[in-house]
Amino acid sequence: MKDFIFVVGPSGVGKSTLAKNLFKHYKSTYIEQSMIPEFETRDGVEEMTGELEERTCWEAMVSLLMCFYGLGYKNVVASDLDDLRTRDIPIVFKGHSYISIKLVCSDLDQLQSQMKNRQNCGLIDFELQRKMNERNITRKPLVNEYEIDIARMTPDMVMKKAINLIDNTECLLDYEYEKMPKELFYSWVFSNGLR
Repeated sequence: MKDFIFVVGPSGVGKSTLAKNLFKHYKSTYIEQSMIPEFETRDGVEEMTGELEERTCWEAMVSLLMCFYGLGYKNVVASDLDDLRTRDIPIVFKGHSYISIKLVCSDLDQLQSQMKNRQNCGLIDFELQRKMNERNITRKPLVNEYEIDIARMTPDMVMKKAINLIDNTECLLDYEYEKMPKELFYSWVFSNGLR
């Protein structure tokens, strides 16, 4: 068993589908950054910036994950965090048994088709989606991060591959890690740099 299972990747690649399926499979708990309660300001006056909103969501998510860990939960699934924050996972969760499943898609047509067919219509900016996916594909894996290319795979196939990685991969608990440059990641907060 792992302490935490992170599912990361660009928009439309199937993160939520995989995370929800892993949650059902492991019968544990599941947290998405979008589940963080709504907030508008810190004091009722100061306008919320994208940077502060993202930081609030990240720190609330980490607090929730550590709460579940402290209560003895295992295989806690977390998804939908800002990609820039994936580079913080090896720092914040060092010493814990965690794995990150990075979903990518080498078939851009498939990725865009998946986005078009989402229930909530998802991201409409396909050029931004292409750039996000390219960044994810070209970036080297982080500590305890394993990539699954979903091209020509069904959700069941992706699920089986993820379960195999989760159940059969030994996690590093003690390691040296230098935070990668933010230019290797995308961020919803700073996405204008990709447009």
